[in-house]
Amino acid sequence: MPRYVLRLVSVAALGAVLVGCGTDTDARLTGSPSPKAAARQPAGPERPAVTPVFLRGADPARQTRDKAAAKTAPKTVALTFDADMTSDQGPRAARGERFDNPTLITSLRRLEVPSTIFMTGRWAEEYPFQAREIGSDPLFEVANHSYSHHSFTADCHGLPVLGKKDMAADVERAFGAFRRAGVRQVVPYFRFPGGCYDQSTLRALAPAGLTAVQWDVVSGDAFATDADAVAEQVLAGVRPGSLVVMHCTTSAAPVTDEAVRKIVPALRERGYRFVKVSELMKG
Repeated sequence: MPRYVLRLVSVAALGAVLVGCGTDTDARLTGSPSPKAAARQPAGPERPAVTPVFLRGADPARQTRDKAAAKTAPKTVALTFDADMTSDQGPRAARGERFDNPTLITSLRRLEVPSTIFMTGRWAEEYPFQAREIGSDPLFEVANHSYSHHSFTADCHGLPVLGKKDMAADVERAFGAFRRAGVRQVVPYFRFPGGCYDQSTLRALAPAGLTAVQWDVVSGDAFATDADAVAEQVLAGVRPGSLVVMHCTTSAAPVTDEAVRKIVPALRERGYRFVKVSELMKG
């Protein structure tokens, strides 16, 4: 089994979010983070030990160092899209609510933007053809966002809560849904629903040997109605090596496609190259 090193991306700003939020903090998970940090800071397990790598911090001294480093850092950015659907939203989908966004996927293909889709297993079950098409396209890679999109901790943005004994099975159930849908390009990354974890969560998921990946730029696309505002927020936050969180869910993030069509050419004009998370992690 390969040994995956945990890499964390702290959220630099909070906005309206569909899956929750992270936080800027310099807490090291090999120690004992404060209860507040543990409730909000995205993290993930490594085998055999947790070794977080913070790609960007929030304190002024660190921001100054980041700006200095950015002058020589490769101008790469990863756009990630959460394909969210909770395990109990089937009736809403049956009534016509769209938890997919094929127009967004079409735009990413037309613009030739490599992207990472953090997909829930329930989404793959609801949209198996789309999941298979995304997972067979070399432009994309699919990562695990749990099966149920239930929270892995208590009090996580109102999400239903998984029991500790059910967490590892929920993650594996998502991988099973990907296999049944024919998703081929699956990478060993995991995004916590809501970005919430605690130390017992890390212990429960450690056998999975996954890398937890969050973000440093919150797009604010969830529940947004102004594509220009979403684009402006992303463009204001992106730095070399940034990882942007967006959504692939029409009903809850209806302007994402329009925003992406503004963001991509603007960043390319600034000299940025789009990469998948797997390539960003190599940097």
